[in-house]
Amino acid sequence: MTNQDQILTITPDTKIGPLLDRFPQLEAPLMKLSPAYAKLRNPLLRKTVAKVATLQQVAKIGDVAIGTLINTLRGELGIEAQWQSEEKSDAVTGKPGWLAADRIAQSLDATPLLEAGEHPLNRVMSDLQKLAAGKVYELITPFVPAPLLDAVAKKRFAVYSERQSDGAVHSYFCRNEFEV
Repeated sequence: MTNQDQILTITPDTKIGPLLDRFPQLEAPLMKLSPAYAKLRNPLLRKTVAKVATLQQVAKIGDVAIGTLINTLRGELGIEAQWQSEEKSDAVTGKPGWLAADRIAQSLDATPLLEAGEHPLNRVMSDLQKLAAGKVYELITPFVPAPLLDAVAKKRFAVYSERQSDGAVHSYFCRNEFEV
């Protein structure tokens, strides 16, 4: 595969870390798209979250349309815009019925972990294994933890996130009813 072929294969499934390693000139335009991307300057987060985060997940983290993200990166590499989608991340129309304050059994503010360059995925997955049926787990982060949300959803948990007025993102997980 040539460099040109690698550039042309920038898709929603492309991992951001290897892309920035290969094309470091993309970092500055990426940072302009969303303040949430400034966290990618943290070398520890770059080695953990960025290594596994796809552009689709990065778009969710920054609340940027996937087409805008891909076309911006392609444009910086001198490649014609390709993506037409201006859809933003998965839209959730309202708070799910399973989410109630009295059902929250455990809460983790992962902000200090992330600031230290530690990925909370293993801790969250361990905590979720112990979560009682019908209870809710709350995760607080400074950005939408899209790769973590996808990993938890694959384990058959219902997932819901909302940004609070202070900018923190509260994500909630509940075991799907048929798994209880």
